[in-house]
Amino acid sequence: MPASPGDRPGAPGADPRQLWLTPDRPRRGRRPAFSREAITAAAVALADAEGLDAVTMRAVAARVGAGVMSLYSYAPDKETLLELMVDHVSGELLPPAPLSGEWRADLKSVARHQRALMLRHPWLPAALTARRTLGPHTLAFLEHALAALRPLPLDGAAKLEVFSLLTGFVTSHVGHELARAATADSADRAAAEADYLAAVAADGHHPELARALAAPGRPLTPEATFTRFLDRLVDGLDTRPEGAARPGG
Repeated sequence: MPASPGDRPGAPGADPRQLWLTPDRPRRGRRPAFSREAITAAAVALADAEGLDAVTMRAVAARVGAGVMSLYSYAPDKETLLELMVDHVSGELLPPAPLSGEWRADLKSVARHQRALMLRHPWLPAALTARRTLGPHTLAFLEHALAALRPLPLDGAAKLEVFSLLTGFVTSHVGHELARAATADSADRAAAEADYLAAVAADGHHPELARALAAPGRPLTPEATFTRFLDRLVDGLDTRPEGAARPGG
């Protein structure tokens, strides 16, 4: 079936001012018997059940019982619909736990909330790579993350970069986590990779790798691996000399 115009790659997407700062109403014509919220919820349900590729304007229209052309009053293309979907599920991040005032713990809590959200909605990591705007739910969570960073002596631009770095890490890690979980023979592949690296380390040409592999093993559960990586990332943000006073820590 040919793609609808708004499903084609390269569609321009909506102006964020029009998307987020205008009321929930169609851009033209009479108000139909559904809302932007209903359209977005249907698209999210479809992505949760069948994956992001299943989300087309035609499929979403069928879910809400509307003609496909009427959806373009709310979302002129699939890119805009993805923006709506991302912000819709981002509402699940709120209200986050109250800040403790210890910035490392608070920032790690931000990352864990993000990971949990992406695991509930496995299409989200892929959708985030194409994202262009920040909707109201996302901005509310960003505000929470920036408040968590308040004790750090960083300027505003640096704090935004920290949030971007953290979100990028979580998105990449969860994407890899989901891909491995979806592979039926993932355990066999992991074992084969371990055997291969052990053979390479034993050839005498990779002494640093041999030393690294000789170190005591660590738990390899998804949760344990994520926690170790997150600890290294967050704890490495404070680069002041050892012994220097560190806010919140």
